[in-house]
This record gives sequence, structure tokens and C-alpha cells, in this order.
Amino acid sequence: MREELERLLEKQGYGFAGDHGGVKLCHWTKEDLKEGGRSCYKGSFYGVESHRCMQMTPVVDYCNFRCLYCWRSQDFDTSPNGRVWDDPEELFEDSVNEQQRLMSGYKGQDVTDMEKWVKANRPKHVAISLNGEPTVYPYLADFIEMCHDHDMTTMVVTNGSFPDQIRTLAEEDALPTQLYVSVDAPNEEIFEKLCVPMNGGAWDKLNETLKLVSDLDCRTVARHTLVKDWNMGHYDEYADLIEKADPDFIECKGYVYVGYSRQRMKEENMPTYSEIRQHANRLAERIPHTYEADREDSRVSLLVHPDAERRIPKAADEELDPIDVTDDVSVGVNENGAGGCGTACGCASM
Repeated sequence: MREELERLLEKQGYGFAGDHGGVKLCHWTKEDLKEGGRSCYKGSFYGVESHRCMQMTPVVDYCNFRCLYCWRSQDFDTSPNGRVWDDPEELFEDSVNEQQRLMSGYKGQDVTDMEKWVKANRPKHVAISLNGEPTVYPYLADFIEMCHDHDMTTMVVTNGSFPDQIRTLAEEDALPTQLYVSVDAPNEEIFEKLCVPMNGGAWDKLNETLKLVSDLDCRTVARHTLVKDWNMGHYDEYADLIEKADPDFIECKGYVYVGYSRQRMKEENMPTYSEIRQHANRLAERIPHTYEADREDSRVSLLVHPDAERRIPKAADEELDPIDVTDDVSVGVNENGAGGCGTACGCASM
């Protein structure tokens, strides 16, 4: 990773795992650590405990898209070709250790629920997203298996441009607990302008991935990031894409005018909560899925397939040999008395 990129990410609250992995405490992880704290919408929708969720990426420094709505810095390295990739076991151990280091800034604070804090140092869920495109990592299957071997559930968020990697996960019986595919445009013209893929053929690759999704033996989600005046409406075209993938869930999530997206978008591109709900309801009229839930604070609506079970399967708890939580780990504390960024960036991502 380039030194200037590493400094930028570190300033934004990232911790690093291996040579190209990243970990960051989500806004909702920090919220849920408080006594009587709130979980993110994944808690409401699927039963995920936010304080025990580790948000990480195996490739923090590369993405093959430059989505206009993305709140992250896009000062990525230009190509992953020719690099030496981290061993998946080392990447896993480094990620958990880094999560614990970032968590140490919350120990003993007046607002922290210490019972939750202790459990948070033994993550039970891994959100493999955060930054970059995770399916670039060639050993993703091994990494997911490592998580499952430690009784963790997993979510992978992909832009769908590497269908061969999805095939590999299926063939090696290493699919995540829940796979998200970003479907952020109804057609190729909008896709090219809004998602800005760096290589040709990305729309065809996405559609190839969507066809694979319908046969995968894991929970599947189509994620729509809704950007006003860009990709909202087009219900019939979205319905055609949904029919191709036949996902268990559809999340209609509103774009948020935060971070680096402010250099590319306008505040008017942020849809209202009622507009998000209207989009979801209009889409539901054209597909088998029904409107089941929403969260105003996360600006998201959930559509559910009739055959899908919303609650994510619970992994075994406290049976594994936990990595020690030491008393001598320290981390920088910001002006709010918390380690990490302290912003709502996590709610704008996963």
C-alpha cells in the first residue's frame, strides 16, 4: 500500500490487517456498545448484534469502480496485479487483533456497557465490505472458511464484477452466510455514468453474477443505493434484474450526502425517507417480494421473498478459544472520548 494512502486511511480511523486488509469500527458498533444502545438496521432486519460485528475488508486499497455516490476516498492503488497477497489465516488473526485494539478505546468509559464490551472483543459476525472490492482477494474462500471455523457468521458485499470468484466460493463450499450484490443502476447507460467501472464489460459481468445468485446455497441480497435524479424509478428494469437473481432480500437504501461523495454529488441527490419507501413499494408491486420493514435512521427499506427467513442463523457462542483481551492495549481517543472516526460513515455503507 502506498504510504500516502495508508496515512489518509489511518487519519479516517482505519486499522490495518496484513499488507492490504483494513478494519474500522462502524458507527453502529459504537452505538450498540452503550448501555441501552441501538443496533444498526441489520439488527432490526436480520438479528445481527452490532457490538459484536467486525467491519473489515481484505482489500482496503483497491476498487475497480469509482461510484459517484461513494462516501469513501477513491485514492486507490491503480491495480492489484503482481502484488503478494496475505495469507488468509494471518489476515483473519490480524483483523481480530486490530478490532480489539480499536475497541480498547471504549473500555471504562461512562457510557460503555462493559458486558457488551467484553463480548465485542470476541466478534461473532464479520461484515466483509468497508472499502475496496473484496472479491479481488484471491483467497477469499479460505478467509470465509476461517471465519466460519471460528463460529462467526459472514456477510460479503460485492459490486458483482467478478463472477468467477462467486463461482469459486460456491465450488469450495465457502459461500458467506449472506451475500450482497450491489445493483445500483437499472440499465447499462446509467450504470456506466453512476458506477464508473474502470474496465469494460462490467455490466455484463454484473448480469452474469446475478444469474449465479439465483442458484447459490446461501442467503442473498440485492442492494439498491438510491440516488435522486440518477437511478430512482425504472421499476420494470429493476424488476427484470431482480427476476434474474431471485434474491432472498432486497434493500432499498438511500444515498447519504457525506464524505467524499460531496465532491461528486449534490445534497439534492439525497432522497427523502418517504421517497425511499415509495420506491420500495412501487418495486414490490412488480416482483414476488413483499415490503416488510424499514429503518428511518438508516434510510432503508426491506423487501423479503415469501420463502426467506429473515433472522440470520446464530453461530455457536463462547465455545471457541477466544483471543486474549489484554489490559495494556491502548488506542487514540478523539474529542468525543471514543476511538475511531465517530462519524455516521458506517451507516452510509453497510
